Amino acid sequence: MKMADLLASDICLLSILQRLDIKLGFGEATVADVCARYDISTELFLMICNIYSFRDYSPQVDNLTEQDIKSVTRYLSASHRYYTGICFPSLHNNIHRMVKELDDVSRKLIDKFYDDYDNEVSNHFRYEEEVVFPYIEQLLNKGDKNSDYNIARFGHNHSNINEKLNDLSNIITKYISEEYSSHLRYEIINEIHNIANDLAKHNDIENKLLVPLVGKFETRHE
Repeated sequence: MKMADLLASDICLLSILQRLDIKLGFGEATVADVCARYDISTELFLMICNIYSFRDYSPQVDNLTEQDIKSVTRYLSASHRYYTGICFPSLHNNIHRMVKELDDVSRKLIDKFYDDYDNEVSNHFRYEEEVVFPYIEQLLNKGDKNSDYNIARFGHNHSNINEKLNDLSNIITKYISEEYSSHLRYEIINEIHNIANDLAKHNDIENKLLVPLVGKFETRHE
């Protein structure tokens, strides 16, 4: 299949290319050609695409390799940068525009709610960047498993950072008086919906790809 045809089938997959730093302009190249050019296995790339395209898709990781683990962590780190550098700044800017119109009570409520959520997301990503990914890197480089930590612990304690985002959408939908700008609120709610959906896919990649892949590697080196 040509990469251009794959994107035409689901334009949402474009963000995957962005996070993998795959440049547009690949002409008539196939998916396999592009994956080889950017040093990611075709099988893993298509698994990530299927997670984004199909809600109930469950990848089979048996044939994936140590190199695929590195590609998954690289993709997840790029996703963190995508959220913190693009998605959340845009959302925060729109919320800031909205609350300027509101009464003091509503403004303080939404500001505090968003600030709390922003801290939760930052802590979530920081834990992965400072604990989970370095653990995986050490495991792959040295082949020895830290007896005080394993990937199952991450899987069991992996929090869902979508719930508060959906709560924020409900607050904006239900409890801000209709006298305030509906156009901006529609824009913000749509933005929240898109981010929440993408975060759900991000969570699936961690739970359906990263955790079983690393768990398989841990078992091999116990």
